Amino acid sequence: MIQMRSFLLVLVFSVAIPASAQTLSKQSLQTLRKDEENMKNYSQQMIMEKTAVQRFAADSVFIRMLVRSLKTPNSFYYPFDSLQTVSRIYAPDSSFRIFSWQWERDEDYFRQRGAIQMKTADGSLKLYPLVDMSEFTTAPEDSVRTGSNWIGAIYYGIVMKTFNNKKYYTLLGFDDNNMRSTKKWIEVLSFDETGRPVFGGPFFSMKDSKENPKASFARYCMEYKKEGRARMNYDQELDMIMFDHLVVEGNQPNQPFNKVPDGDYQGFKWENGKWVLVDKVFDFKLKDGEAPVPAPIKDATGNNDELKLMEQSEKNMQRGKPVPPPAKTPAAKPPGKKPAERKQAKDDDSY
Repeated sequence: MIQMRSFLLVLVFSVAIPASAQTLSKQSLQTLRKDEENMKNYSQQMIMEKTAVQRFAADSVFIRMLVRSLKTPNSFYYPFDSLQTVSRIYAPDSSFRIFSWQWERDEDYFRQRGAIQMKTADGSLKLYPLVDMSEFTTAPEDSVRTGSNWIGAIYYGIVMKTFNNKKYYTLLGFDDNNMRSTKKWIEVLSFDETGRPVFGGPFFSMKDSKENPKASFARYCMEYKKEGRARMNYDQELDMIMFDHLVVEGNQPNQPFNKVPDGDYQGFKWENGKWVLVDKVFDFKLKDGEAPVPAPIKDATGNNDELKLMEQSEKNMQRGKPVPPPAKTPAAKPPGKKPAERKQAKDDDSY
């Protein structure tokens, strides 16, 4: 049985969605509950079955059942909460939601599936399928795309911004990628004049980066060592997308699969229609006598001490802002795992 290398915690959002009882008829609600119960088994099988053939078969059946179920009037308001291997994330303005999930052929090949369901006035289905074509490009960060040539990800966060009276939805996504590295994506979703989804655009500026001063690109990717536990999420207090700064581990070649967090944080701040890089989020001026005792993040052999990196990362996060109020973010729900990996994740810092 193939062992997945990381715990994937899918955050299920239900932002500004009216209660289902107010919009769904009794008949529609009964139909959707029955459909959900039938789909639940396949949603587990497409993750947990032993062979790729079995997982692919379950995935195919699940897609057909999901599309058929979404044709039920006002299905947009039904949460499908029991489908724990599938992310369902609503736009902050409740104008659409995205389904996304992952199919694994083997430990070195992961591809994502997805669909965007639009909210319609009459409750009919308006659905845009998302087809992962990431394996057919060598430059996924440099292209504007549609749903038919999507760069796949399992979405766990969404941030809405406006510029020149147009709405832009920034998606945070996870991709298991392969056996050596994991990817996390920041992707801006917009809609063209016909209402069709557009992924990417000139929404990122790295002009202040010391490592990669590229002026602009279509989407941002953070790729790191499989067990690197790098985090990327939106901080409401700072109004910034924050993520771990990565360094090459020890004396390894400068490749993404050798990169791990070093305890510092970078971020993106929305300015004039772009996410502009903040190269060092926490930059402090100490008073006289407050100089800290150095805490080396390398061991005696010159390799990065990953435990110290993680501890320092946590300290940086806490000292950079006041003590936060109780978290308002919905609880993360782990998707189904293969039997060999059904153990409790220690925390949710995968993201």
